[in-house]
Amino acid sequence: MFRAIEFISQQVILRGRLYLPKKISSKKYPVVIMAHGFTTTIHGMIADKYAERFRKADFAVLLYDHRNLGISDGEPRQEINFWVQSRGYIDAIDFVFKQPEIDTNKIMVWGSSMSAREAFLVGSVDERVKAIIAMVPAFGDHYPLKDRDSALYTFAKETLLEDDILGLPYSTTERVAVVSHDQINNPSALKELTAFRWFMEYGGRFGTNWQNVVSFSNTETPEEFHLSQCAAHLKAPILMIVAKNDEMAGANPNITAKIFSLIMQPKEWVDISGGHFGLLNYPSRLFEKSSKAQINFLKRQLDEKP
Repeated sequence: MFRAIEFISQQVILRGRLYLPKKISSKKYPVVIMAHGFTTTIHGMIADKYAERFRKADFAVLLYDHRNLGISDGEPRQEINFWVQSRGYIDAIDFVFKQPEIDTNKIMVWGSSMSAREAFLVGSVDERVKAIIAMVPAFGDHYPLKDRDSALYTFAKETLLEDDILGLPYSTTERVAVVSHDQINNPSALKELTAFRWFMEYGGRFGTNWQNVVSFSNTETPEEFHLSQCAAHLKAPILMIVAKNDEMAGANPNITAKIFSLIMQPKEWVDISGGHFGLLNYPSRLFEKSSKAQINFLKRQLDEKP
């Protein structure tokens, strides 16, 4: 169903899978670049199920683990940096450009929760991106500020394309649990009970390589920076699948709606129930609704291209 692949990003090896459609064909395939959300991994934590659906719909898929997580290299283990993770998408695009089976004029990026933010940023910078999927995006809890002279977008673009992002000024945090059922004695990064239940169910399965610990490397950003300032610069159409009853801090549907209103490219919005994790349960009705909407969106975008 897939072959193991690896590529370099920010001086370390990222590892993942290249799925190719089952049909034997001489044609080149459109490709979906996928990376998982907050601390999750590519084996058994549902991103792989979405990849399988894309493959069945005749898309190639590159699904990989972020730096410091899962099967990818990088130290310190379990440390997250938003900018470094976002850069991984661009280096993944560079990788698929070298694969003979891939139609490099039809590259899409996909993200869920935190990685939806990353795909959004990449889609505002990289002209090679032809469609964007943001699933239950975590755009934060604060309304955006205007970027009157595009200076903040320029900051974002230059940071993303920096050859050594971790060489920029940054701060780090202590390691904490990703989820916990006891916020008094063992506070965690994600505090919602639904997060605890989902991560324990899916991350706890055999072979996922998920670990219940995380720390952060926070690259210094201007105080006024907000990811929404990239909205007007998107290079491609976007689909947002939004949980109207999203319970997670940082995934406020009202903030998402505001950012959606700022997008100039063709855009589609799909409401889904089940909270933040409903479409991350497999098998389920919500997974079927979400995956079908995504495949239909991608096919529409490709049909509109010459």
